[in-house]
Amino acid sequence: MQFICLIYSAPNSEPQPGTHEFGAYMQSYGAFTEKVRADGKFVSGDALQGTETATTVSVRGGKTETMDGPFAETKEQLGGYYLLDCKDIDEALEYAAMIPTAAHGRIEVRPVVVWDN
Repeated sequence: MQFICLIYSAPNSEPQPGTHEFGAYMQSYGAFTEKVRADGKFVSGDALQGTETATTVSVRGGKTETMDGPFAETKEQLGGYYLLDCKDIDEALEYAAMIPTAAHGRIEVRPVVVWDN
């Protein structure tokens, strides 16, 4: 069963690029990615560019509308994700707790609906 782990944190809550802490932080992400690959759980995962690069699209009355920025105005921002193949939600939660951002942000874990074609 696939689970998406959405990685949220407040800006500037994690180590910043150019600092010693940032290097260690990125190494911990590399180690986590290696672990889920080695365990056969990794499906995909990527970091996202900042929310300042986001555009939100909606269609109302047949008219496409765009808005700069993310849809939700929140303190924490979506920074990336992992898509994992786990046996159940408990296993997915165990892996989510290993994602480095869990120490200062939040990881939202949701089952993925796989549509049969």
